[in-house]
Amino acid sequence: MSAADTRPRDQRGRLRLVVIQALVFSLLATLGVRLWYLQVLSGEDYQGQAAAQSVREIVVQPQRGLIVDAMGRPLVTNRLTWVVSIDTTLLGKMEPEVRRKLLRRTGKVIGERPRAIAKRLVLCGTEGAVPGMCWNGSPYQPVPVATDVPQSAALRIKEQAEDFPGVIAEEQTVREYPEPFGINAAHVLGYLSPVTKDELDAAETAGDTSVNGASVVGRAGVEKEYDAWLRGQPGYQRVAVDSNGRVLGDVSDLAAQPGDTLVTSIDAKVQSVVEKQLHDMIMTARGTVDTVTGRPYEADSGAAIVMEADTGRIVAMASQPTYDPSVWAGGITEKQLARLYSEAAGTPLLGRATQGQFAPGSTWKPFMTAGALTNGYGTDTILDCSSSFTVGNRAFKNYESGAYGPISFAKALEVSCNTFFYRVGYNYWAKYGSDVADVDAKDPLVEEAKDFGFGSPTGIDIPGEAAGRIADREWKRDYYKSQKDYYCDIAEKPQDEKTSDFVYLFAREFCIEGYAYRAGDAANFAIGQGDTIVTPLQLARAYGALANGGTLYEPRIGKAIVSPSGEVIRRIKPSVQGRVDLPDHVLTYIDEALKNVTRVGTMAWRMGGFPLDDVVVRAKTGSAEVYGKQSTSWVASYTDDYVVVMMVSQGGTGSGTSGPGIRKIWEALYGVQGEEAGVVDPTKAAIPGTTPPDGLPVFGRDGSILPPREEGDS
Repeated sequence: MSAADTRPRDQRGRLRLVVIQALVFSLLATLGVRLWYLQVLSGEDYQGQAAAQSVREIVVQPQRGLIVDAMGRPLVTNRLTWVVSIDTTLLGKMEPEVRRKLLRRTGKVIGERPRAIAKRLVLCGTEGAVPGMCWNGSPYQPVPVATDVPQSAALRIKEQAEDFPGVIAEEQTVREYPEPFGINAAHVLGYLSPVTKDELDAAETAGDTSVNGASVVGRAGVEKEYDAWLRGQPGYQRVAVDSNGRVLGDVSDLAAQPGDTLVTSIDAKVQSVVEKQLHDMIMTARGTVDTVTGRPYEADSGAAIVMEADTGRIVAMASQPTYDPSVWAGGITEKQLARLYSEAAGTPLLGRATQGQFAPGSTWKPFMTAGALTNGYGTDTILDCSSSFTVGNRAFKNYESGAYGPISFAKALEVSCNTFFYRVGYNYWAKYGSDVADVDAKDPLVEEAKDFGFGSPTGIDIPGEAAGRIADREWKRDYYKSQKDYYCDIAEKPQDEKTSDFVYLFAREFCIEGYAYRAGDAANFAIGQGDTIVTPLQLARAYGALANGGTLYEPRIGKAIVSPSGEVIRRIKPSVQGRVDLPDHVLTYIDEALKNVTRVGTMAWRMGGFPLDDVVVRAKTGSAEVYGKQSTSWVASYTDDYVVVMMVSQGGTGSGTSGPGIRKIWEALYGVQGEEAGVVDPTKAAIPGTTPPDGLPVFGRDGSILPPREEGDS
């Protein structure tokens, strides 16, 4: 082959080599440009994203605000406790068998079952989440799985970190109840529990940054009512972590802001007296035989209230049965929760003072007197207090009193004569409402009851208050409509063995004319019997109106909000809900009659030796009868300063059961010394100076809380 033949081939080879070299250089140039773009132009952006992947944001829960009494005594505080949490991010990177071993090892140390720990780690809203146990917080934040862990267990986890990867033991704050003078006050204070998903969603929608997935919120009492003030503002801590989730150091820190302090009108010393007397009266009743049933009184529940007459502030409020509010701190067990809702245990979560509804019995009569004296009757009216009063074919009898003959309203209150008030109720029915189907018939006694606030919530600053019920014509018609089908179904069938004669006959009568408001309904209404029910707080508020001249206050427990630095943010002033428009002479007439109840009437035998000239106590006793149950004991009383009410359900007569407890409370309030010849010593009163201070506790910069300063103190 000649040289001329090989030349084109060499040229083609060189050309291919040039092309390949050009491609290689162009690729290198492209890579270089891309590298320059990533490192120079976009370097800061990518560096930030890389850093963000190793930075974790942790919510720092604020310390919840204190709750103190009117003298500055702590009612609810906080304490440090060891809490064990688990980092779910790190846990998710583990092999299943490693994860199971870690949970078993952790559960053995903290005394929890691995399955229970696993349930707490599941994010709420995801598959397998158990409401009440799942985690509402951030998936990037360690999840608390145990509270009140023994220090030895917590230190073992901290010291043997290599055996507990992703498990964190640290001190956090939970609620503490100092119980000054041994008080409980559970229904006043309330309790806390973890925020729910719905609450968290609502907070996020409203832009409320004080609530997060790890928050606990108030569920009852003042903890719920003043939750927004007490909860504080959470902080946020950003920490750098490695690929195994270990903390390398802090990146930034926003400190949490502690919650504000709630000053209440409660006086712990008075509260302790009230709680003790209520408990003692219940226990005494349980040891007393009911002469009607022949068995001891059940005394299944009770309530007692001390309220300032001129402001509506609550000084003490007790309810039985009660519970230990500390069971909620750090998580409540299923067994404990079941007991709180258990009817067999008396439903301890139900606060009888504001949520319990009972027939008022004869404590109702002063309000019926007010209605009568402003609607045709006069202070000179005389009616017969006979042993019984016949309405239709039924004889309505006296309960606490015998036959006194012709008497006045004042005497009827003094001796608690039922037949006197039966006549009043019947006369109004005969005059205005004998048409049983007339729902709009005039009824002065019903209107007066409404004027005194019955049948409506008082507006107290704790949630869940019951409204009570005025069993008037409208209510009876509504009740008939709602129950007609049920009772007619019973009446239309042959009576079976399970249905008693009473129930069967009642069902037949109700089916035919259950809507009818008859004379017997009016007679029962006049003495606080029948279907009318009130709460102890409603009764106390109404007696407060008798004491102060007719003002109906919205009862208040909160007195002021104070910042962590001691600055008064808000004073919670008494709020007037309405006024009872009664002439002064009517109020004075009722007041004088109720004075005689303690001197010569149904409460007199319990007040022997009490200095009634120095401490003028007005009172009304009541023994409310309810079908199928024992009588409910009531005493409602007041002075110019306070209202004191006590109720014991299925506890017997008013003065017989509640009377001694009422007296003991009055003795404590005014410093009465000596049983036989009582002497008033204000220096021995539960509240210094006898009446609550106008000022607030003094909050020191060092965290100390001192009682309010007296006038003249510097």
